[in-house]
Order: sequence, then structure tokens, then C-alpha cells
Amino acid sequence: MPPPADILKVAIEWPGSFPKLMEIDQKKPLSAIIKEVCEGWNLPGPENYALQNADATNFYITEKNRNNIKNGSILRLTTSAAQMALQLHERIQSSSMDIKLDGLKDLANSSRDITFAQEFINLDGISLLTQMVESGTDFGDLLSFTLTAFVELMDHGIVSWDTFSVAFIKKIASYVCKSAMDTAVLQRSLAILESMVLNSQDLYQKVAQEITIGQLIPHLQGTDQDIQTYTVAVINALFLKAPEEKRQFDEDNVNIFDCPLTEMAHILAQKQLRSIILSNVIRSNKPINDEMAHQLYVHQVLTFNLLEDRMMTKMDPQDQAQRDIIFELRRIAFDVECESNNSGSIEKRKSMYTRDYKKLGFINHVNPAVDFTQIPPGMLALDNMLYFARHHQDAYIRIVLENSSREDKHECPFGRSSIELTKMLCEILKVGELPSENCHDFHPMFFTHDRSFEEFFCICIQLLNKTWKEMRATSEDFNKVMQVVKEQITRALTIKPNSLDQFKSRLQNLSYTEILKLRQSERMNQEDFQSRPILELREKIQPEIMELIKQQRLNRLCEGTCFRKISSRRRQDKFWYCRLSPNHKVLHYGDLEESPQGEVPHDSLQDKLPVADIKAVVTGKDCPHMKEKGALKQNKEVLELAFSVLYESDEYLNFIAPDKHEYCVWTDGLNALLGKEMTSEFTRSDLDTLLNMEMKLRLLDLENIQIPEVPPPIPKEPSNYDFVYDCN
Repeated sequence: MPPPADILKVAIEWPGSFPKLMEIDQKKPLSAIIKEVCEGWNLPGPENYALQNADATNFYITEKNRNNIKNGSILRLTTSAAQMALQLHERIQSSSMDIKLDGLKDLANSSRDITFAQEFINLDGISLLTQMVESGTDFGDLLSFTLTAFVELMDHGIVSWDTFSVAFIKKIASYVCKSAMDTAVLQRSLAILESMVLNSQDLYQKVAQEITIGQLIPHLQGTDQDIQTYTVAVINALFLKAPEEKRQFDEDNVNIFDCPLTEMAHILAQKQLRSIILSNVIRSNKPINDEMAHQLYVHQVLTFNLLEDRMMTKMDPQDQAQRDIIFELRRIAFDVECESNNSGSIEKRKSMYTRDYKKLGFINHVNPAVDFTQIPPGMLALDNMLYFARHHQDAYIRIVLENSSREDKHECPFGRSSIELTKMLCEILKVGELPSENCHDFHPMFFTHDRSFEEFFCICIQLLNKTWKEMRATSEDFNKVMQVVKEQITRALTIKPNSLDQFKSRLQNLSYTEILKLRQSERMNQEDFQSRPILELREKIQPEIMELIKQQRLNRLCEGTCFRKISSRRRQDKFWYCRLSPNHKVLHYGDLEESPQGEVPHDSLQDKLPVADIKAVVTGKDCPHMKEKGALKQNKEVLELAFSVLYESDEYLNFIAPDKHEYCVWTDGLNALLGKEMTSEFTRSDLDTLLNMEMKLRLLDLENIQIPEVPPPIPKEPSNYDFVYDCN
């Protein structure tokens, strides 16, 4: 007869003694179990003791998490969290440097446990640590462990970031500004500054007054990628929180972070931040890790978001300065000077302007300014056109004159094309959207030029003109041409070109003819059978295919997935793993020290949740962790990857999937476990693919075509290469 589910067999360790094998009753209060353990070793004062997991985490066992204990667990009897906090609070104030250092080491390690953290914070421990930092008497390892403990304690979100003094901020900033500083201290200081900026607008203002770009750039020029990553993260955080409103700004002041975004971008360009990141990070000999790739992606997004203001600004047809830009486009294209008011009649001049604006491809020939009242792309399109005309003058003139010499219906309208292309590029690069917390999709080529978006436009507008000619398009084909151009651009971007020249070369190979070949190949692979008998057969075998997909989803859940822990402080290099038991009855999950290589066994995952206890699976904004205040609240892409498992009355297990595919696998699998329909886009795609494959196999079978059980052998390499193909 199996033992009751509430009785667990565990081993309990105590320093200096042999471990004891015990049966613990989960129905008993935890204090009663601890008292029983203490009595076994004749230890007085059981209220001063607690149980810990005897693993790498050393986390305390409490009434809240005791259900995570399972049969065969190894536990450790240790000093209670309250006593440990009190002891460490005293040790880190010791006059003995050795005792103090050991105390800070233990504090840094223990602070990862929220149970201990709460007790230490209750002793006003955060204030003690900040006073130790402000005093400036500790250096080296003492300071390093002090800052590590501070970071770990703040990461629990128990204490508000708004409570810190200017003196503390100045001291942390001073560690970043020093040319020679201990690596660990510098890393923690950068992490603290980033957290302050992201979590408090008031602290942003104070940090911005202490840090200059000139003090951060040397950290990028070093060889430590972790320091480089934290430095880019601080720059991104300050960039993200920079005020959008215009304020007076002294260009001689090197502190760029206390200025509006557009001015910040100008000074960042002067400080050559882009070229320093390119040469010291992107083109360094070291491979770029995931966290650095994410920070580079964030920097790319924030840089492109500077274009949002122009993208959403309508042109004022009555603004003479803005109208002069259009006059400049006409002057460069047709090599004419603006006529004086006395040269010819008004009607004649109007006629000349109308003729030229028609050649330039504007929709409104009389007043082209009206074309730029559409947002997006607003004034950004006009900025791009002027940049192209001034910096690529020969190509600009050639395109305009080439099209003005064609028949009206065959000309590629430069003005209209530029406006629509600018809008398309903004959509492709997601200008104006917040960066995703899980994306690493940065493009090295955008770090190779100070005006990368404008250069990107210049390449693409020439591509559009080339594709227009290859398609022999007319004005009615405008939208078709734009669709082909979008496909050419997105296909070229997928290979992540290292430079704009590589991007241009890739586009040369993606001609309209090549796009047609690719489309034809993809169409053949996705052939759709629409005849009635085939549709009936598809409908008949669909339940069988859906069951196959369901089993695949459940098998993937059994393999498990590593999820990244995300807090309001910053992206964490902390992970947790979740997997379904082989009998599909329990979800096993637990924290990991690092990203695993392969599957994580069930035994190493401390926590479990019976599938029978799951009440519902919710996604997006309905998730508890998406309703909470924090940096993730308004991030669209994170919302699309969030899901939660609700169980019991108010308990929940929160997930943020690493990508859309894992999101669909897990939401499908969990819904399948609950007997609900799988509705993700990946299920629909898999169903369509498998149905088409099955239909093709059955049709081949009808034709009596034998399909071998094993693939045919690979042909042997010829022994003699001395041969020629006879073309005749």
C-alpha cells in the first residue's frame, strides 16, 4: 500500500552530524516539524531554526513554498531567516575587516532569497548598506559585495527606488566615472544606475546630472563584454527616459542626458558613440552574447524612434521654410534657379511649377505640400527626399529625368513613391514602437552610418525604380510594385548584412524575376486542393491530424522550456525551467543558475503543480503579471508572449515565452491538457501543412506510385572530373 500523499520521506542535514532520514507530515505546521528535528539533535530554541533546500539556491522553506518539497528531497537545518539577518546586520558593521568581508559575502549570497531579504530589510538593512557606500571607506571586495547585496535586495521589489539620497547617487556615479575601477564594482554600479533611471523619473533627473557620455564611452572601448553590455544598457535607459519636450540646452555642456531627445541624438553623433559601438563591440573578435545583442537591438530601436516626431508631423502648406524644401528638390532636379517675382507672368510661372512638380511625381501638381499632410510618414518623407537629392545627386537626377521622359502611365512617380516607401520602411523597422524585452534582432548595417535611415531610404528608392522598370509597371500597378519592393527589402534584411553595401548587393540578386521564382517555389510547396472530393477527404482526416498535433504539443511540454526571469529592474540573466511529467499529470518547475544545455531532469526542479488543480490559462492583458505596474506594462510584444496558469483561488504561475513559437506550443499544450481547443496561429499552420502533405501522399498512392521506406542512397563522388557537357 503506497504511503499517504501528505507524508514525505526526506533527508535533513545538520553541520557536524550525519544526515537523518525522516518522514514529515505536510499537514503539520512547519514550526512543529522544525521542533521535532531540533529535538532529534538536542538543540534548544527551535524558534531560532529553519529548514533550507540543500542545493545551490539555499532558499528557506516557508509555509508558502513547503508544497514544493517532494519525496527524496535533501533539506538542511539552519539558523532562521530572522536570526541570520540579525547576525549579518551585526557582522557587516564589525571593526574587524575579515569578519566584515565574510559577513558581506554571506549577505550577498543570502539576499537572493526573498524570505531572508524581507527580514534584513525589516532591520533597515538597505539604509545601512547605503550609508556604508556613502561613507566611502570601503574599497575592493568589501565594496563589491556591498553593492552586490544591495542589487540583490532591491531586485525583490520590496523597497521603492525613490527613497535614495543624492549623496548615494553621486557616490555610485563616481565609481562609474573613475578611469580605473574594480570590474565587479563598476558592473554593479552600472546596474544600479540603470535601475534607478528605469524605475524613477525623479532619479533619472539626478542621475542625468551626474553622468556624461564622455565618462561612459571609455567603458565601451574596453574588452570586458559584460561591462560593455551594462554601459550600453545605462545609455539606453537614459535614452528611453529622456524628456521629449524642448528645453534650453547649452551645446558646450557635455552632459547630454538632461536634454531633449533630438538634441541628445545630435550630441551622441558628435561623440561618435555609433562608431565606437561598431568597432569595439559589433566588430570585435568576441562573439556577441544574447544580453549584448538585446541591448544593441534596444539602442537601434530607440535611435529609429527619434524619427517618430518627424513621421507624425504634418507639413504646413503655408509654411514658407517647408515650401522652400520642395523648391530645392525642383532646383536640383532641373538645374533651375528660383525665378524672381518679375520674371514672366504669374500664370506662366504657375504653369512651369505645375509641369515640374508633375515630373517630380507629386500627386498634387499645383501644391505638392498637400502630399505631406498624411501621417505617417509626414515630414519624414520630405526629409528623406531632400537627403537623397543632396547626397546622391546624380542618382536623384537620373531617376527624375528618366521617369519624366517616359509615357505618363509608365513613369514611376518619385514623389508618391518616396512618401509610400518612407511609410513602408517605418513599418518594417517599427518606428515609434517600444523595444521588446525578448528580442535580439539588431542589424549591424545600421551602426555603420550616422544617417543610416536616410541611406537605407536612398538604397531602397533606387531599388523601387529598378523594380518598376523590371515589372514594366504602369500607374495602376503602383501597389503591386510596392508589395514586391517590400518583399525584396524584408528578404534582404533576413541575412543581417554587415554593411549597407552588402545590403545593396543582396538586393541586386533579388530582382523581380528572382522574386517570381521564389514565389512560384513557395506556391508549389503550399499547393491548395480545392476540389470537392479532396475537401471532403481533408475534413475526414482533420481530427486524426489534430490529435497528432496535440500529441506533439504535449511531447514538447514534456521536454520543457527554459524561461527568462524578468523584473521591473532590468532583464535578468536568471532563468527558470518548466516541463510536464511523462504521465501528463504534473507540471514541474524551478529556478536555474544559468541557461541549460538540453533538457533539465524532473528531479532537479523543486516545484510542482498538479494539472488537476489548474483552473484556467489566460494570456496577454488578462495575465496577473501584466496587470502589475512595471516596465513591462505597456510593451506590446511582451504582452503577446505572456500567459499565466491560474490554480486554486488566487494562485498563479506566470510565463513570458522566449518567442512566439514557444508561446503557441505552451498555450496549445496547456489548453489540450484542459480539454480545450488549440487555437494558436501555429496550430492552424501545422494543420494546413500536415493536411497538404497527407493529401499528396494519398494522391500518390492512388496513382500506384511506390514510396520507398528509406531515402535513396547519396550518389558517390565521381572518380574522374575530366568530363564535359555536350551542349549539342
